[in-house]
Amino acid sequence: MLESKDYLNKNLFEIYPSVKKDANTSSIVKCITTGEIVVKRFQKFKDFHGNLYCTHNVTIPLIRNGKINGAIELVKDIKTIENITGEKHSDYDIFDDAIDETNDTTFDSVITNDVKMQRAIKQAKKIIKSDNPILIYGETGTGKEVLVQAMINYSGISRNKVVIQNCAALPQNLIESILFGTCRGAYTGAENRKGLFDEADGGLLFLDELNSIPYDVQGKLLRVLQDGSFRPVGSNVQKNVNVKIIAAMNEEPTEAINNQHLRKDLFYRLSGGMIFLPPLRERKSDIMLFVNHYINEYNFMYGKNVQGITRILENFFLNYYWEGNVRELKHIMESMVSLSDTDILEVQHLPAYMYDRIFNEGITESYSSDTKYDMKFNSENYNLNKALEEKERELITEVLKITKGNKTKAGELLGIPRQTLKYKIDKLKI
Repeated sequence: MLESKDYLNKNLFEIYPSVKKDANTSSIVKCITTGEIVVKRFQKFKDFHGNLYCTHNVTIPLIRNGKINGAIELVKDIKTIENITGEKHSDYDIFDDAIDETNDTTFDSVITNDVKMQRAIKQAKKIIKSDNPILIYGETGTGKEVLVQAMINYSGISRNKVVIQNCAALPQNLIESILFGTCRGAYTGAENRKGLFDEADGGLLFLDELNSIPYDVQGKLLRVLQDGSFRPVGSNVQKNVNVKIIAAMNEEPTEAINNQHLRKDLFYRLSGGMIFLPPLRERKSDIMLFVNHYINEYNFMYGKNVQGITRILENFFLNYYWEGNVRELKHIMESMVSLSDTDILEVQHLPAYMYDRIFNEGITESYSSDTKYDMKFNSENYNLNKALEEKERELITEVLKITKGNKTKAGELLGIPRQTLKYKIDKLKI
């Protein structure tokens, strides 16, 4: 239990750092950012000592003169999942940290204006109600986990019967045992243990990073999809289960087949329920939607008052390749908002690695041939590259003279960390 000395003069995110990490699933964050009354069951979080809590929450916003000033949260501590269900989960760590099994995400929570994404959502609503297995694919960070959570909640399947596993997080030599269970004596140290298919019988099993499952084990998985039967490792007894399968991977299926990361026959079995999530660079209408969303989220989280971004920065975002997709944009916005002292974010607020790309001729290596000449701020007409470098060199040189070379004081005057200043001094050869 926390004592008063543990939380006095600390903010919420200092006491419960996991709430900051999983802000999208926090009842109090959702309440304060939306102004809605939030009811959330089975919310899990940790305090700064590492203690795990599981609670039912009702969160009510405090609104005065149309402005959200805070929130009151009524919390019932239900201790552990075992206390709720009366039963324990398997001996394996079956839940993936990237996806909260108590998440209340709905299809309305999916942020998009993109036609392809809206089509994917409609498709997901139909497929999740059918008996067909589902394969969701798209690049890392495109929102596969969010869509799966929405599908799980839309399906109506009890959360007690939902099992989630990131296959890439499992040792290759144990994946078969974890999926299908083991019999005592199957190998040295093997005991009678249920697998994930046993755990999910009558419910749903989500296998993330499907292409991480060994090729031979995929054959056994195919049989379960075809007739619902399998044999635990070391057993001669066949088991039958009724499990809804959702699989996801960040590799295009035909490439995965060519690279022998996905069996062709397994692909054919999954092909009747495939959903593709396009990369962020192909969803131009979503980029500023996410920018504004994360500005609001991190304004609240860090006590900032950022109102928007400059046109130059917007142009950069709209033409950037976004290799990490929405996840990359989210982390960039958190960095910019948390470190900013201005109302409007500018190019110089970008993280150092990205800022360098603007002023490095190698930037075009990250762009397609269609977009690399669309960078208006990098064109001959604007000559922004040269102008910004000259202005930065002039300001930094002047401030270093004022502070007599003291980089810490110079950084304070310039409004940037000392480390960033050192990076710029080396970059601009001052």
